[in-house]
Amino acid sequence: MDFVFYARRKAGLSQRALAARAGVTQATIARIERREIDPRSETVLKLLRACGFELEAVPLSGVGVDRTAIRELLKLTPAQRVRLATQEGRNLELALGG
Repeated sequence: MDFVFYARRKAGLSQRALAARAGVTQATIARIERREIDPRSETVLKLLRACGFELEAVPLSGVGVDRTAIRELLKLTPAQRVRLATQEGRNLELALGG
């Protein structure tokens, strides 16, 4: 659990201090950081919150919305976006046999 170690270090906490804040033993934190145990999600959330972090689910790259394409389109002027949309609409019509 590298992210538990990262969060603890960013918070400036020792394993003992984190253990006191989170209500777990220092030995448990050490075993998590050494990857000797696979903690329950509740434990991970408790440790992260005690460090001032929260766990967030985000889509993997290449899955879902391609944010890089959106960023590139936002660099265009509105007029450039209209021209591009018109051109892509024509290409789609041609691809569909229209």
